[in-house]
Amino acid sequence: MTAPGTAMNRAAAHPHILCVAPMMNCTDRHYRYLARLLSKHCLLYTEMMAAGALVHGEHERLLEFDSSEHPLALQVGGSHVPDMQRCTEYAAEYGYDEVNINVGCPSNRVQAGRFGACLMLEPDTVADCVRAMKTVAPLRISVKTRIGVDDHDRYEDLHHFISTVAAAGCSIFIMHARKAFLSGLSPKQNRSVPPLRPEFVYRLKQDFPDLRIVLNGGLSDEAEILQHLEHVDGVMIGREAYENPYFLARLDAALFHTRMPSRGEVLDAYKGYARRQLDAGVPLATLCRHLSGLFHSMPGAKAWRRVLNESSGERDAGLETIYMAEQFVTGGLHD
Repeated sequence: MTAPGTAMNRAAAHPHILCVAPMMNCTDRHYRYLARLLSKHCLLYTEMMAAGALVHGEHERLLEFDSSEHPLALQVGGSHVPDMQRCTEYAAEYGYDEVNINVGCPSNRVQAGRFGACLMLEPDTVADCVRAMKTVAPLRISVKTRIGVDDHDRYEDLHHFISTVAAAGCSIFIMHARKAFLSGLSPKQNRSVPPLRPEFVYRLKQDFPDLRIVLNGGLSDEAEILQHLEHVDGVMIGREAYENPYFLARLDAALFHTRMPSRGEVLDAYKGYARRQLDAGVPLATLCRHLSGLFHSMPGAKAWRRVLNESSGERDAGLETIYMAEQFVTGGLHD
């Protein structure tokens, strides 16, 4: 087993030891504000944003974030080099710390746009994007990918992809330790049906010791995460961080020896944020949906969720909805 100080030393050396995965319809700026209240050290990622939508749409609205969210990475889906360059320029202009290329999403819509997991079959295209993006801004460029797609699932295929993209200047790879099926499975099924193979990711770190290799996929147990960190440079937490957000506070304390805030402290701070956002015209339901899991597995959690879900969408709903829901979980506020 790795010596107790090893993970801490790596944590001080780089920001990827604990990451929160980009999740569509989940990791918007309001969730990220909540996540930062729970973990002072984790690296946060935006939802995936299509490069075309940023270049040709309302990038000002899409790229907005609170300064407390740092360190923060912008995840972009695309393969058109000029668009990827423009997105990198936007990221630098708005103050993001990193741009991440999505090479892991298997949805049909994403494939139709020629990005996501299908790009594992085009390592030269990904390399071209990395090379071009690095010329326009001094930001970290990372790639989030799978360990394979369809029948291109040999370790040799993965090694070729990583070596090709690394040669273009990418030194950070976030590895979802499942392969993806480009047809026959839904995106949700692709997150659970293909078996996890963390040994592929371990082997990558052995073969590419100078690259930063981060493990993603099925991580929900603190002890297992600490064991994984003996073999890789970091972990990226997905669904567990959203459905049970207080898990982030536990991991932050375990990895960085920080004081865990109580759920009540987190909730009080988020209520202050919610008040400001309500004044800015953000609907309460948009703010409350990220709070649903804060009391995960605690007494009263079901009633807490029910009140938030049923009442936050009412016309003119305000902070009184959160106070009303809070009455059901008073026993967990100080945990």
